[in-house]
Amino acid sequence: MGKENLFPDKKNLKSDQITAGVEHAPQRSLLNALGLTREEMSRPIIGIVSSYNEVVPGHMNLDKIADAVKMGVAAAGGTPLVFPAIAVCDGIAMGHVGMKYSLVTRDLIADSTEAMAIAHQFDGLVMIPNCDKNVPGLLMAAARVNVPTVFVSGGPMLAGRVKRQKRSLSSMFEAVGANAAGTMTEEDVLDYENHACPTCGSCSGMYTANSMNCLTEALGMGLKGNGTIPAVYSERIKLAKHAGMQVMELIRKNIRPRDIMTKEAILNALTVDMALGCSTNSMLHLPAIAHEIGFDFDIKFANEISEKTPNLCHLAPAGPAYMEDLQEAGGVYAVMKQLADHDLIHTECMTVTGNTIGENIADSVNKDEEIIRPFDDPYSKTGGLAVLSGNLAPDGSVVKRSAVVDEMMVHEGPARVFECEEDAIAAIKGGKINPGDVVVIRYEGPKGGPGMREMLNPTSAIAGMGLGSTVALITDGRFSGASRGASIGHVSPEAAVGGPIALVHEGDIIKIDIPNFTITLDVSDEEMEERRKNWMPKAPVITTGYLARYASMVTSGNRGAVLEVDCCKI
Repeated sequence: MGKENLFPDKKNLKSDQITAGVEHAPQRSLLNALGLTREEMSRPIIGIVSSYNEVVPGHMNLDKIADAVKMGVAAAGGTPLVFPAIAVCDGIAMGHVGMKYSLVTRDLIADSTEAMAIAHQFDGLVMIPNCDKNVPGLLMAAARVNVPTVFVSGGPMLAGRVKRQKRSLSSMFEAVGANAAGTMTEEDVLDYENHACPTCGSCSGMYTANSMNCLTEALGMGLKGNGTIPAVYSERIKLAKHAGMQVMELIRKNIRPRDIMTKEAILNALTVDMALGCSTNSMLHLPAIAHEIGFDFDIKFANEISEKTPNLCHLAPAGPAYMEDLQEAGGVYAVMKQLADHDLIHTECMTVTGNTIGENIADSVNKDEEIIRPFDDPYSKTGGLAVLSGNLAPDGSVVKRSAVVDEMMVHEGPARVFECEEDAIAAIKGGKINPGDVVVIRYEGPKGGPGMREMLNPTSAIAGMGLGSTVALITDGRFSGASRGASIGHVSPEAAVGGPIALVHEGDIIKIDIPNFTITLDVSDEEMEERRKNWMPKAPVITTGYLARYASMVTSGNRGAVLEVDCCKI
């Protein structure tokens, strides 16, 4: 008789580095300490990246999602091991120093997930994100690690109901502005407070979290319904089990994120973004994801795609529909089917189903033409986002035009200049902003903030004060997906690096022309040059810790606020 094989054989997987052969006995001794059996070590090892925490409403249910994923992985013959990713709630962080730490977590999430996945040689990954920076951060990590990966989010919150009307977080912020304007009582604000956010899940409109979760389907990285099945539906648990099963199928077929997240897939996501009316933050995250696969994403691609892509959906804050309504209408696949029928989608792109986009959406049907408009009867013939350029934003700026009222599509008015968000809010709520004004908030960009804060408080205050159809807001910061109105963000170059927004004076006339993609400061080139000579960089707001390090490495908003380092200085 031959000698018994005392040590596990190699299985031609990455996890052989920790599970196979006598040379890896030290690693197996530590896996023994986890309670793993020899049988479990002999199977593919799947990392389950759970963003569960007890701070963020969109993440409080992710422990249940992770348990369901683990069941799916085990049922399909894998060994699941859970590790965490962080997440910030933008709503809770809004309007104070905490918001400086929101966008910057995207890179912390990507870096830490890359480190965990490679250090422990997982054969596959299932990513469980939900909220704003969590989804793109994990997509960036998936592209870097490039092992078979499936995304399954925690799902959207159900809409709240106030006085029998569906409401959401954006309604809550605007209620505060209405109270400041004297048009809403404190009792009414309390009614909103108690009913606007009734369940766990990502906030219920087409805000950034839901935008990015929907775009995982368009990219091919999530299963059908990932962006739209509500968090509290049992169907979400089933989806998680199927995600766990499907990662094992991807391992068998050796389908990896970079096989899925191609240039064409990124452009598909941008096209779907236009049709859905997604958050302007997608114009930070898609370039960052593209950067990870080596695709130089110019945000001005958006205008070309927007001009031929109709806006088919008006979800909150643009309209009265919510994520649960989009799910009932057929979800992201129903939107994509209409786009594909008019040759606007690259249908040959591979997906985590093991099939192409075209195969996935072939039988999809629009079940509600009030929620998903027919292609020939859209909300608008152009897409939800636009990139504006001009002497105020030479490298571009972004506006969610699907959330702009008709009378503000073209606007001209005097600049009201503020050096930070707090000063602008005080002026708005203090009644110092007049109809026709253009509020300029600068030094809130990726470097200047640092961290590129969202401006939901000032946009909500403008709306709540009844100025939404007469006042524009321009910033080198960014906006929440819950913002609406003529809100133009990501102005690049930002003020902190001497962009033209740093040279605007109080009272300067600013001209906005969204249909023609322009934003112009009505000041001569000679005057601008004179102002530039006298401009002095503003002292950094924060000089220590992670934010200071981030500010030293981050690019402007037009490049996705990705981190770069000059290798020659290392």
